[in-house]
Amino acid sequence: MFKAHLRALAVAIVAIVFASVLTTPAQAATTKYPLTISSGGFKTTIEKEPKRIISLSPSATEIFFSIGADKQVLLVDSLSNYPKKAPISEISAFQPNVEAIVGKKPDLVLLSVDSVKSNEVREALIKLNVPVLMEKAPTTLNDVYAEIKVLGRVTNKQTQAAALSKKMDREIKSILATAKKSKGVRIFHELDETYYSVTSDTFIGRVYKDFGVINVADAAAGADSYGYPQLSVEYLLKSDPQAIFLSDAQYGVTPESVSKRAGWSQISAVKNNKVFALPADIPSRWGPRLVDFYLAIAKALAKI
Repeated sequence: MFKAHLRALAVAIVAIVFASVLTTPAQAATTKYPLTISSGGFKTTIEKEPKRIISLSPSATEIFFSIGADKQVLLVDSLSNYPKKAPISEISAFQPNVEAIVGKKPDLVLLSVDSVKSNEVREALIKLNVPVLMEKAPTTLNDVYAEIKVLGRVTNKQTQAAALSKKMDREIKSILATAKKSKGVRIFHELDETYYSVTSDTFIGRVYKDFGVINVADAAAGADSYGYPQLSVEYLLKSDPQAIFLSDAQYGVTPESVSKRAGWSQISAVKNNKVFALPADIPSRWGPRLVDFYLAIAKALAKI
């Protein structure tokens, strides 16, 4: 279940059909309702500005709060632990309970297409006259900015959404421009203690790719359709990563515990103390704290 949650967190996000060109605050328009919008492969009609939103996506929750739509958020899912003031609930983002959702009387529900029985949950909510905005995992930074644009339009916070995207884009470009050139450095991103990782075909993998590193998971066999292969100790010993990034550090995995794994003392990253614990949740989310993920990688690679 733990592995499934990590993998679901890595893919549970929004890619939409709108253009990804960033809008400047001066160009942002006021949303006019009723609004029909396409997102996550579905169309949603919103009759009026939503005031009781239930967000079943930790990334979307962070975006809502960052664009000033926090007062429009009624409840968030059980994993939306940031920001701390988010009205967290027991409702699961992975297995949404229709009865629990409807009982809160929302005027909009944001639901991931990757949640369990997402189509059934969506249809059930629509039959009960609850509009549902669907989201799908992004594959590029432009997809992230596009989601921010959609959420800004839905909540009538277009100016703030455009400003957030512009700020993120500027900061990420600045990090990449000043980062140490790391072409040829071999890295391993650990999702969990069973050695699941990410290839460069995933959103997380593309972040590393922006730094020019070699992702050892790319050459691994057995990656599923989403790009999440399970590596073996033998494979890792052979590929010999020079840096290891632990996205499972929040669950107690440490550079010290990694060094004690059988055979791992032979890996360059372990021998040279280049095993890095990533900040909690950040690698699995693509909201405004995505900038922090880029910064964490840049700081780590500067030490190699």
